[in-house]
Amino acid sequence: MKDYHIARGKHFYSIGLSYKKADAETRGRFSLENTAKDKLLHQAKEDGIEAILVTSTCNRTEIYGFADHPFQLIKLLCEHTHGTVEEFEKVAYVHKNKEAISHMFRVGTGMDSQILGDFEIISQLKSAFTRSKKLGLVNAFLERLGNAVIQASKRIKNETEISTGATSVSFASVHYILNNIPNVSNKNILLFGTGKIGRNTCENLIKHTGNEHITLINRTKNKAERIAGKFNLIVKDYANLQAEIRNADILIVATGAQNPTISKELIYSNKDLLVLDLSIPKNVAPDVAELPNVKLVHLDQLSQITDKNLERRKQFIPEAKAIIDEVETDFNKWLETRKFAPTIKALKKKLRRMKDDELDFQRKKISGFNDEQAEIVSDRIIQKIMKHFANHLKVESEDTNESLELIQKVFHLEEQTK
Repeated sequence: MKDYHIARGKHFYSIGLSYKKADAETRGRFSLENTAKDKLLHQAKEDGIEAILVTSTCNRTEIYGFADHPFQLIKLLCEHTHGTVEEFEKVAYVHKNKEAISHMFRVGTGMDSQILGDFEIISQLKSAFTRSKKLGLVNAFLERLGNAVIQASKRIKNETEISTGATSVSFASVHYILNNIPNVSNKNILLFGTGKIGRNTCENLIKHTGNEHITLINRTKNKAERIAGKFNLIVKDYANLQAEIRNADILIVATGAQNPTISKELIYSNKDLLVLDLSIPKNVAPDVAELPNVKLVHLDQLSQITDKNLERRKQFIPEAKAIIDEVETDFNKWLETRKFAPTIKALKKKLRRMKDDELDFQRKKISGFNDEQAEIVSDRIIQKIMKHFANHLKVESEDTNESLELIQKVFHLEEQTK
């Protein structure tokens, strides 16, 4: 990417792992909560990385950034998570330059999501941009790329029906409950964790089940109270978790803890209990499934749900891809202009110097020389010449390198463009 004069790092990389090859346990070891993201970004800045983004969701953890070698980014990830380089290499992907650009478009538009049509990832990318911007880790390239991906995502959502009845992890969990629990409107539902997935699940529960017996518990009680006030729900103290589990028919766990928060010892219920773990890393200990009256379902199982809406959305993939191609092509055209920006700048400087020298010569030679008119005329000529060169380089994209070399040679610009 150094040919495009956009960053000190030679190449733009996307490194990460996702649901496609990494199971929930592995993804959990590489997950990054907000504090870890901040530490990673601070270290990246200390290491001299000019532009970088970090995202970590239930289904993927990724780093986008400039580096001389992808290992610089892989090392950062492993140093700030519980994962190792060896584990990463077994399940990871590394995309470089144009491939990395295309990958961000696929991810940001929901085309690479575990459940097609899940647009929650774009808000994660926006948050990643905000976090990196605060530390001055977003350059002009990354800013433009991010805006292009957001534009493509918005167009797909507005111009296609791929998001009609869009399903997400939160929707899939409610979908599972509706299909597997009879008389769900009369069941006691306990939601533990009121982060983004918890909030979305809560909204979907109310919208689709008509249930008025939903209780919220969060380690920080006031967060749960804000959501409860919006929907007129019950909030209990974290200290009451065990007692509330005993009363629940359905337990939904959506906390952001790095270790299990629900253990076998917490569950004393004698009635049937459905436990949905929507957390990465897993927040429900695996041995909970050993209890005879408990059905434990993790989000990986929920994400495999395919309903008629999902099948219907697949019909709009070509339309979505056409929009991505259009926006990505526009971005790549802009990127190509970066290639010849230094040459155009140097040429303009050279022509102005030639103009100044010539005007000085004519000023001494011609009596009553009109400086103002001469400046106007010569500047307009330079502007027209520059426009012709710029248009030529934009149109003749296949021969750009040859054209640049010729311009540099004719006008002796080699040293000024290095």
